[in-house]
Amino acid sequence: MPFDHNDHYHRLLLRRLPRHGLTAVDVGCGTGRFARRLAALGYQVDAVDPSAEVIAVAEGVGGGPRFRQLAAADADLPKGHYDVITCLASLHHMPFDTVARFRDALAPGGVLLVLGCYAGITWWDIAAVPANAVARARTSVAEKLRRAEPPPLRPPVRPPDMSLADIRHEAARLLPGSRVRQLLYWRYLLTFRAPEN
Repeated sequence: MPFDHNDHYHRLLLRRLPRHGLTAVDVGCGTGRFARRLAALGYQVDAVDPSAEVIAVAEGVGGGPRFRQLAAADADLPKGHYDVITCLASLHHMPFDTVARFRDALAPGGVLLVLGCYAGITWWDIAAVPANAVARARTSVAEKLRRAEPPPLRPPVRPPDMSLADIRHEAARLLPGSRVRQLLYWRYLLTFRAPEN
């Protein structure tokens, strides 16, 4: 697919980073595009993904993050350590209550940012269809004009099994004070800030 729905929201996520963050973990980092953006901002980034193949590609590109093959749902993340935890279109590949482990790994004032996928159809999804067609066509033309390199590895596709209402309910239970905002392109943004102490 020429238009990447997750990459489209990178700037939105970057605007929600804490002002003085130093440490980050990008969960389900894939080939590391967002992790490299964090590293370029000066973060010490742990980028983790369960796929050895994508980690090999990410390490081949380089760019600053420390890439590790690791399933975040099973990972022993250090408590109170990270200023930022990001999870782009990967939470639906693990139990939702994994967010509690992410919450516990946040440093005081740290931010959890989940760009997630949800099950079901809403009015936003109907509006996304023409917008998606235009964005895909524009990106495809631009790539042809640039004679872009071969497409990157395709991420694993697993349909989400939680509705937006279920996600909001579970986020409120596990991450008190969190906010879930519906976005175009079949995505939502979950934002949680750890107490300052």
